[in-house]
Amino acid sequence: MMLVTDQMTGLTVKPESALETTLRGSVLVLIQFDVCEEIRLDRLREIAGARTLERISSKHQSPGYVRYQRPPVVDPIDPLVLESGEQLRGEIKYYDYGVLSLVFELPFSGDWDTLVKLASRWVWDVDFEKHASRIARKCLEQAAPALVKPYKEWLSEDYFIFHVRDVAGSPSAAELVEAQGARIAQIVRGETATLSEGERNEVMQARISYYPNDLTVIGWNSAFLYDTAAGAETAIQLLEYANSQLLEFRHYDELLTRELDGVYKFLDKGTGFLTRWKLAQAASKLHTVLLDVAELTEHADNAIKFLSDMFSARLYKLAAARIGVPDYKDLVQEKLTAAEDLYRFMVDQFHQSRAFVLELMVVVILIIDLVFLFRGK
Repeated sequence: MMLVTDQMTGLTVKPESALETTLRGSVLVLIQFDVCEEIRLDRLREIAGARTLERISSKHQSPGYVRYQRPPVVDPIDPLVLESGEQLRGEIKYYDYGVLSLVFELPFSGDWDTLVKLASRWVWDVDFEKHASRIARKCLEQAAPALVKPYKEWLSEDYFIFHVRDVAGSPSAAELVEAQGARIAQIVRGETATLSEGERNEVMQARISYYPNDLTVIGWNSAFLYDTAAGAETAIQLLEYANSQLLEFRHYDELLTRELDGVYKFLDKGTGFLTRWKLAQAASKLHTVLLDVAELTEHADNAIKFLSDMFSARLYKLAAARIGVPDYKDLVQEKLTAAEDLYRFMVDQFHQSRAFVLELMVVVILIIDLVFLFRGK
């Protein structure tokens, strides 16, 4: 096979025809729901007899690895059959901070154009959330005793992972980016049309490799993996965890928004004497919410630990940044700060009202004493 050296980059690449004849891999769909405040995993294991995912696999053989603080419970689910006839095998994960994660997988083989079209159809045209919601509600009928404070309405997140295990010619990551970077960008964006050079470069900036022959490209709604099945497991699990974090921070953001709106409406009524006297109850409720959100946020934020596995830590940081976890985390922190300021203001107003009442009582008692004194009693 003739090799071609690119004069701009100095990379030696195989001709494009050698790289696009055959692809083999899997397409994974992650659908997650925030269903309750907490899931008692011990109770769930008793009910369902499901296994525990002890730790996230490591990309490389080393003493360090990624460990769950409270490992999720994993259970297989019935295959999902789409209207097109495609049949996806699946599993469900229960995270202790109240998130359900359903993962569906479909083996794939074909060429690059076929994968580009499949990515676009699955990202934009197939309503996986509807199918996943039906399956999740069925699973929760059995798991209900393990749920703490279930929510009536669920927030959801979806994410797509296009995992290519084998490419004809076994190119390196650099060769694959050079020859197929445009198509990889289309797959990550879910687009069938050719992207502009600027958009393609923006997509390909979010790539990371550990070995010369593996590649991960992460987008806000989907990711492209070129790796062995064992090697890709790290990225898949970290992408799943990052999306569950995004879901939790979205929930906290909406919760704090509702609470702050309620406080502002309460304060809009004025700060008269009677209103100030009622501030204690409102402030106590707000403080309870603050403590709950702070505790649950820390819980979700520290659900996994990176023990000397710096590549996994960098991979997670890239994934979290791409899907928007830091943005929502900052929103939550800003609203927590605003809520704390409101809490202190409400407490100060209440204390002023209480001090006024106490001073008034002292004056009344003094007047009564003076009246009795002048009457000679």
